Amino acid sequence: MNVRTVTTTPFNDQKPGTSGLRKKVAVFQTPNYLENFVQAVFDTIEVPAGATLTLGGDGRYLNREAIQVILRMAAANGFAKVLVGQGGILSTPAASCVIRKYRTFGGLILSASHNPGGPEGDFGIKYNTPNGGPAPEKITDAIFARSKVLSSYRTIDAPQVDLDRPGKQAVGAMVVEVIDPVADYAELMDTLFDFAAIRTLFAGGFAICFDAMHAVTGPYAKEIIERRLGAPAGSVINGVPLEDFGGGHPDPNLTYAHELVEIMFDIGAPDLGAASDGDGDRNMILGRGFFVTPSDSLAVIAANATLAPGYASGIAGIARSMPTSAAADRVAKRLGVPCFETPTGWKFFGNLMDAGQVTLCGEESFGTGSSHVREKDGLWAVLFWLNILAKRRQSVEQILEDHWAVFGRNVYSRHDHEALPTEIANGIMDQVRGAFAALPGKAFGNYSVKVCDDFSYTDPIDGSLSTGQGLRIIFDDGSRIVFRLSGTGTEGATLRLYLEAFEGDPSRQRGDAQLLLADLIAIADEISGLKARSGRERPTVIT
Repeated sequence: MNVRTVTTTPFNDQKPGTSGLRKKVAVFQTPNYLENFVQAVFDTIEVPAGATLTLGGDGRYLNREAIQVILRMAAANGFAKVLVGQGGILSTPAASCVIRKYRTFGGLILSASHNPGGPEGDFGIKYNTPNGGPAPEKITDAIFARSKVLSSYRTIDAPQVDLDRPGKQAVGAMVVEVIDPVADYAELMDTLFDFAAIRTLFAGGFAICFDAMHAVTGPYAKEIIERRLGAPAGSVINGVPLEDFGGGHPDPNLTYAHELVEIMFDIGAPDLGAASDGDGDRNMILGRGFFVTPSDSLAVIAANATLAPGYASGIAGIARSMPTSAAADRVAKRLGVPCFETPTGWKFFGNLMDAGQVTLCGEESFGTGSSHVREKDGLWAVLFWLNILAKRRQSVEQILEDHWAVFGRNVYSRHDHEALPTEIANGIMDQVRGAFAALPGKAFGNYSVKVCDDFSYTDPIDGSLSTGQGLRIIFDDGSRIVFRLSGTGTEGATLRLYLEAFEGDPSRQRGDAQLLLADLIAIADEISGLKARSGRERPTVIT
C-alpha cells in the first residue's frame, strides 16, 4: 500500500463544539479543510493495530464525497477495517449502536444535526469514542490543538468504494464493509420495547404520522414502524433522505415541522404525531391538537419506564440538561432515584451512564435517550411513546393530564432568537450578567428573585469542571428564567431564552403555556433588553 503524505497549511477555526465541527459546506470544500480535521482526529486518538472504525452520516450534501476521502485516509493511518453504512447512511444513534455492538475504535459521524443541508447549507463531522458517545472535551481540545499545528496529512490512491453495494471491498490493505444501516439498530429496539403490544395497537386502528423530514430516519422508521410494527403504508411521510432535506429545515419543532403540525391540529388527525431531525437524534411528540414539550416527554417516559421490557426492572436514575425543566426531578423523587442536572451536551450524560448512575436522559432541545446507546435517540423516544400508548390505552393528552394531576405541571417554553449578530447576542448576555448583583431579593409582581448565577458543573465521575453554561435567574417559588448562547448554528449567534413556572392547580394546568408564562416573559425582557437590543418583537422559534 502506497501511503502518500500531502503537505498542508493548518487552519485555526477547527475547534469542535459539543456536537463536533460544523461549518458551511463551502468551508468544508476549501482544499484540505476536511483532511486537516480528520488527520488531527487520527493523530490524537493514536489508532492501535488492527482497529476498526465506524463511519456514516445523515446523507446530506457532501456526505458521500467526504466518506471517500475519510476511507482513503483511514487506510493510510493504520485502520484495518471500516464499517460504513450502505449509501453512506448511519443515523447518529445507529452509529453509536454499531460502535458498541462491534466494539469498534469509535467512529466518525458526518452530520450537522438539525441544521439545513444542500450546497448552501451546513456540514459537520465529529468523532465518537469506543463507548459510542461524543468525544469528551479533553479529546476535542487535543484535536483542536493538533489541527492548528499539523503540516501534512496521510492518504492513499485508491478507487472509490461502491457505497451502495453491501459486503466487503478493499481500500489498499484495509477492508471496507458496507453494512445495512438499519438492521443492528432495529434489532436493538426489538429488545427494548414490546413490539407485539405495539403491533396489536396498530392492528386495532391506531394511527401515527411520523415525519422524517427527508432526513436520515426515513429508512429506519419505514422498516420499524411500517414493516415490523405493522403501521399502514404512508404512516411515514417525507421518508426518503435527500441531500438538501427537500429544501426544508430538518429540526423537529413547531415551526420547522409545520407539515406535521398542520396534520395533527386538523380534523381527523392521527392518534400520534412524531418527527425526527437531520441525523436522527432528536424528536417531537404530538397528540391530536396537543404538543408535548421535550421536558414533559422525558418525565412521562421516566414515570412509565417499567411498561417497556427493556426497563421493566426500573431505572437507575435520570439526568437532564440544566435548561430542561424540573419535571423529571419530580418523577425521580417519587421513584427514589437520583436526578442529575448537567450542562447541555450528551457527553455529560455518557459519563453518568458509563458509571451506571443513570438510565434515562433528556435535553429540552428535543433530545431524549437512554443507556442503550451513548447518544440521544429520536426514534427510540417515539417507540417508547408507542409502548406506553399500547399499554395504557389512553390518548397522548390523557396521559399528560394524568401525569400533571400526580406530579403537577412545570409550565415551560423556549424562545429561540436565531442568527443574531454575535455582538448583539453578547451584549444581551452582558446586560443580564451585569444585572445579577442587584437582582437577589428584587420583586417583579408576584415573583421575587432568590438567586442568580452562571451555571457551572463539576462532573461527579471524572471531576472535570464546566463553566459559563447559562445565566440563571431563580425565583423563590422555583420558577426560572435562563439565558444561554447556543453553539449549534453556523451564522451569527443563537440566543435561547428558557422560561419555567410550576403550576400545581389542576384547574390551570391545561392553560396555554405562553399565557401562563406571560409575566416571566415580560420580566426576562425587562432584565435583558432583548427586544430593544435585537430589534425583534418575536423569537424565531417558540417551543
